Amino acid sequence: MMPSFRCSTMLIGLGSHFELVREEELGTALRDYVGRETALYYAERLSEHYKDKDGYGPEIYIKREDLNHGGAHKINNALAQAMLAKRMGRMSIVTATGAGQHGVAAAAVCAKLGLSCTVIMGRLDIERQPTNVRLMKLLGALVKPVDGNYKDASSEAVREWVGNLDTSYHMPGSVIGPHPCPTMVREFQSVIGKEVRKQAMEKWGGKPDVLVACVGSGSNAMGLFHEFIEDEEVRLVGVEAAGFGLETGYHSATLSRGEVGVYHGSMSYLLQDDEGQIVGPYSIGVGLECPGVGPELSYLKDNGRAEFHAVTDEEALHAYKRLCRLEGIFPALEASHALAALEKLCPNLPHGTKVVVNCSGRGDKDAATVQKLDQLRLSTAMVRENNTSNSSKQLQTAIH
Repeated sequence: MMPSFRCSTMLIGLGSHFELVREEELGTALRDYVGRETALYYAERLSEHYKDKDGYGPEIYIKREDLNHGGAHKINNALAQAMLAKRMGRMSIVTATGAGQHGVAAAAVCAKLGLSCTVIMGRLDIERQPTNVRLMKLLGALVKPVDGNYKDASSEAVREWVGNLDTSYHMPGSVIGPHPCPTMVREFQSVIGKEVRKQAMEKWGGKPDVLVACVGSGSNAMGLFHEFIEDEEVRLVGVEAAGFGLETGYHSATLSRGEVGVYHGSMSYLLQDDEGQIVGPYSIGVGLECPGVGPELSYLKDNGRAEFHAVTDEEALHAYKRLCRLEGIFPALEASHALAALEKLCPNLPHGTKVVVNCSGRGDKDAATVQKLDQLRLSTAMVRENNTSNSSKQLQTAIH
């Protein structure tokens, strides 16, 4: 029998922790510093793209978390936790990041509040996300590399924090880890869904019909979904990274292909081998490379409240370009996975269905990656067509 995640996800009563963060103070900072509320944008041309030959199709709205200060949803949680840490007297923040969006958010709020900031980041991710690394350093953060990727960085961040508990504060950016971390991050990110409810009522006088969000560890998905969990008529769709394909083993589809296990103090679905050892995840969207997923999302999978799908790198790349060219918006490659799911979702939706896609971050950081992959495709095509040594050299250059 599949174990229940209720005990690990439904815990409440953070009490004194949340009391340390004054609601009015946080609300003011979210408005004036972060730039909330973020727009719920009607994507008219994207909606037209998905209409059938008779002009029928869903209406697609994009929750513009990419417009937040720092370019992603991550700052909603980072700001609140930094305020909490300061009121607790912890003046040194330690955190881990994958794509660098949480690292940038942490560095920014630490600069604002006068806290020191150490960001642990895998060497592989540092190479893939140089723009965010530069931003973190400009904001005053110490970026410490470790071998590997986010999986390794998150473990190292916990070790560093435990080594200095009296003055340091571990700032999780994901809804994973021991209680109360998943609950705290979800609570601070739930502003996304609360705004969507309000904005939907203002725009069309009702609720969304479908909510779509990418899923790595789950912070942006839970931020959008949580407000609507009790509204059973609202469909919750999470989209994972299928990488090169689910059958290849190179993916980050934890809920689609994972098994139940314990990781960093919570029970959830994990990518693991037959001996229970963590299997390294892969995705073109670096922020989706997490071997585990939040316990609350795991519970929503088990009780059937949310559904989960997976899209490949190739599908995400097409979605990235599609939003750029149809709406003039650069989505992060992570968010592009959610947008890619519209390809299969939209043809089966009734006319006029209100679909809200969470654009969890902006894609400036990924533009170079997209360009390199385009060059790689061109070079590969030349090799196949001409089979020349010159084309082979171009292919090798593009791969590097």
